[in-house]
Amino acid sequence: MKKIAVVLALAGVIGMAASWLWWEWDHIAVTASAPQWVPAAAQAPAAPAASRAPCADHAPLRRAWFGDLHVHTGFSMDARSRGMLGTPDDAYRFARGEEIGLGPFDAEGVGERRTQLSRPLDFAAVTDHAEWIGEIVVCTEATSPSYASPECRAFRGETPAVTSMATLIGGSMPLLNVVGFMNRKAGVCGPGNQWCREGLLSAWKQTQEAAEAHYDRSGECRFSSFHAYEYSNSPGRSKVHRNVIFRNERVPELPVSSLEEGDPLGLWEQLQAQCNRAEGDCEAISIPHNANVSNGRMFRITWQDEPIAEQQRQARLRREMEPVVEMMQVKGESECKSGMWNVLGEDEFCDFEKLRVAAPDCEDDYGTGAIFGRGCQSRLDFARYALIEGMKEQARIGVNPYRFGFAGSTDSHNATPGDVAEDRFKGCCANTDNTPAQRLDPAADFGGRTAAARNPGGLMGIWAEENTRDALFDAMLRREVFATSGPRITPRLFVGSALPDNACQGNLVEQGYERGVPMGSVISNRLSQSPVFVAAVSADPEGGLLQRMQLVKIWHDKAGRFHQSVVSLTSGADNSAMVDLDTCSVSGSGATQFCTTWRDPDFDPAQAAAWYLRVIENPSCRWSWRQCLALPLDERPSTCSDPDIPRVIQERAWTSPVWYAPGSKA
Repeated sequence: MKKIAVVLALAGVIGMAASWLWWEWDHIAVTASAPQWVPAAAQAPAAPAASRAPCADHAPLRRAWFGDLHVHTGFSMDARSRGMLGTPDDAYRFARGEEIGLGPFDAEGVGERRTQLSRPLDFAAVTDHAEWIGEIVVCTEATSPSYASPECRAFRGETPAVTSMATLIGGSMPLLNVVGFMNRKAGVCGPGNQWCREGLLSAWKQTQEAAEAHYDRSGECRFSSFHAYEYSNSPGRSKVHRNVIFRNERVPELPVSSLEEGDPLGLWEQLQAQCNRAEGDCEAISIPHNANVSNGRMFRITWQDEPIAEQQRQARLRREMEPVVEMMQVKGESECKSGMWNVLGEDEFCDFEKLRVAAPDCEDDYGTGAIFGRGCQSRLDFARYALIEGMKEQARIGVNPYRFGFAGSTDSHNATPGDVAEDRFKGCCANTDNTPAQRLDPAADFGGRTAAARNPGGLMGIWAEENTRDALFDAMLRREVFATSGPRITPRLFVGSALPDNACQGNLVEQGYERGVPMGSVISNRLSQSPVFVAAVSADPEGGLLQRMQLVKIWHDKAGRFHQSVVSLTSGADNSAMVDLDTCSVSGSGATQFCTTWRDPDFDPAQAAAWYLRVIENPSCRWSWRQCLALPLDERPSTCSDPDIPRVIQERAWTSPVWYAPGSKA
């Protein structure tokens, strides 16, 4: 009996050790950092961007373009580990309206399920994880020198797991057979990691070739593709991931991953050195996403102990490199949450597509484990409160690091950018959710929630003169962007003291640009009274009717408390809109357009603040309930009766803010 007890105890210790190793894997990886590539990645070419034809469709007053800047293909380690074989070319073909195949894939790599967008996108970017792309390539291309290695064979599922960690944690995680511990695996990557460097370079070139092949350089300007990748840093199993987006085809030789640069500051400095400050036309930004599972890390101020000049440098660098934040995607919404520490003011619409519904509050600290649904949740897990933190930092050091606009995207791991329709959702993540049973499985999934807690994701809207890389990128830099939860709602916000109170009756947009500023702008001159806010929106012609339009105001007080207030700009809240949960049919009145002007009755000329517009549709059936209804009553899983999985959704859109920063120079 004693021997049995010892064996059981040893097994428990091994299990706990394995659990700890997996829990801290990313933290160890980014703390130690794998060696830099040899030779080091070359700078972007010192050459101008390629020319293109002028666009026949050019709108000086700008029009809305819709796209998705967060998409994964079979080059991403997590997608490939789940059986995903789609390519960057597939992703761009899908974005342009072509039909592609989804898994499961047959022996020839053809997807058995077919899917197609009802409306093409205007722009998209493939953002495969920069980490371990080289390992994926060398283990899946038969000509690779490490293709027949034990590690690669185990990765492909031809043999059992070959590492103790993969064995202990589970052979169902094939990636663990090829990733190294504090370095890359010599058996996979070869001498000096050269095989993996070559594999990464090959994949990066293929991704660039796909982007170039699908960029419409003709005068029709039908589609814009961006060169991009994802920097996927997860210290302590908390997400602080970013998508790196390049202005044009002039890009560095290799992506920068969290294995080489374990701190986002290092990422920005590398992008500056290899791209933005190098000779030629290279320019890059990074777009954070999933702050909602960062345990307070995504927007934590990390430079307080540095000399003031260095604090200001890092704050300016962050603002320059991150003008946009993705706050809506398949893994949840990151706008706001009720009841957070030291946040005053109520907002009944903060309870929307939350991945984490219950977690202790980090207060002024941060935590670990959000990817597994563990640890605390901070107000800085949400874009709204990060914006306030930025204004608070402006008051402290004279620089606002968090002056960013809002974007939505999908984070599709199916090579399906823009696949956001609730009534045709086929999953996000390769073979792990390719059937309704898998999508509705009550077992815990990402973030400690069932897969049904996910949603199809959102879209990014950009107000630009034309559909070209330069015009769209310029709009991102000036933050004239907006996010939607999926529908192609088109909101506009202009603010200015010279705007007339009857702006909706005149040439709204022309007056907005001439006499005010658009979303994403900063009013730095001190005002004596409230400016005029002009808010307008049009519904998605193929979506639901609009129920309400709201203006969200945020600020902080001298005691450091965060304040929020929500003002209804329309009277549509009592429109009696309803959803029949037996048929998903909708009823009730609603609007296809709203436009109004407003002045802030509580405006304080000395108080820094920000405002953004939020537009909400009438209720409709959520994707999960639609798929529950399609099942016989006696075959529906417990997910279908789970009160934490909503049956109804109210789709929405958010504009980027307008800031009032009296006397601001930075």
